[in-house]
Amino acid sequence: MTREDHIALISEAVTAGGGQNATGYRGGGGRWADLGSGGGAFTAALCELLGARGRIVSMDKDARALRAQERELRARFPAAHLEFVAADFTGTLALSGLDGVVMANSLHFQRDPCAVLTGVRRCLAPGGRIVVVEYDIDSPNPWVPFPLPFERLGGAAECAGLAAPVLLGTRPSRYHRRVYAAVCRAGAGAAAAS
Repeated sequence: MTREDHIALISEAVTAGGGQNATGYRGGGGRWADLGSGGGAFTAALCELLGARGRIVSMDKDARALRAQERELRARFPAAHLEFVAADFTGTLALSGLDGVVMANSLHFQRDPCAVLTGVRRCLAPGGRIVVVEYDIDSPNPWVPFPLPFERLGGAAECAGLAAPVLLGTRPSRYHRRVYAAVCRAGAGAAAAS
């Protein structure tokens, strides 16, 4: 996928309720995390969408990849407020009050997406949102051991106390049919599930 694809897939959820700035993106800030950020493609998209007023935590357990991501993103977005955390997002997270979380190609490594989403939901501010980007496939393979197609995301979201997912968009995938992006919001149901 291209830079434009990354931005387009998540922009509706990230800029929800805000106008666009002169570059076409909100740039209105907010507190977001990219969990399982890998090479940082979606962290970069968050930088573009949130602008200098945004606060972004990029978390991945691969410290080397995170260092490379930090060098690149600090050079590309010198005004961005970025924090890079080498950690496993499936454990207890020391994050709170987030407006949103991006989880791109990270849930398909988790045997129990409900448990992971429940832990992530606890990091959200009321009305916060989790943006899931995943391959829309049913059958596991060595690269996607626990696929979470869009049709099954709703069950995991409900189990985690999140609202039903809303499909944001899809893109063709060179390897696995297509990629989808969906947003699941925390709300009254999420608060009750805590």
